[in-house]
Amino acid sequence: MKVTVHRKAHFNAAHRLYRKDWDFEKNDEIFGKCNNPNFHGHNYELIASVTGEIDPETGYVIDVKILKDIIKSEVEDAFDHKNLNIEVPEFENLNPTAENIAVVIYNKVKAKLDPKFDLEITLYETPRNFVTYSGS
Repeated sequence: MKVTVHRKAHFNAAHRLYRKDWDFEKNDEIFGKCNNPNFHGHNYELIASVTGEIDPETGYVIDVKILKDIIKSEVEDAFDHKNLNIEVPEFENLNPTAENIAVVIYNKVKAKLDPKFDLEITLYETPRNFVTYSGS
C-alpha cells in the first residue's frame, strides 16, 4: 500500500525573468513587468510530496524530520533571501521561472532521497499561481 507524505516549506527570493540572448524589447514583450532589470520578489510556498510503502517497523513512509532536513539544506538554505539569477548557481544560465525553480528543487531533493520514493514538488509563486513537477 502506497501512501504520500507532504511537507510544506517556504522561502523568499528575488528574480528577473529574461533571456540573455534577447534584447530588452523582446524580453519586455514576453515577460512584462517580470523583466524588471532591478528584479522583483516572491514569497514562495513549497510542498514536497513523498510517496512510498509504509515501513512495517516504524509505520512511516519517511520520517518527516528527514524530509524537513533535506528541504532545509537543499532549498531553504540555498534559495531563501537570495537573488536567484545572481546568487544561485543553478540559474546562472536558466531562466528562474516557477516551472524551472520547481524542476531544480525536484532534482536537488530527489538526489537526497532513497530511490525507492516517488517525489512531487508543488511550488506556489503566488497564492493563485503554482506549478507541480514529478520528474516526468
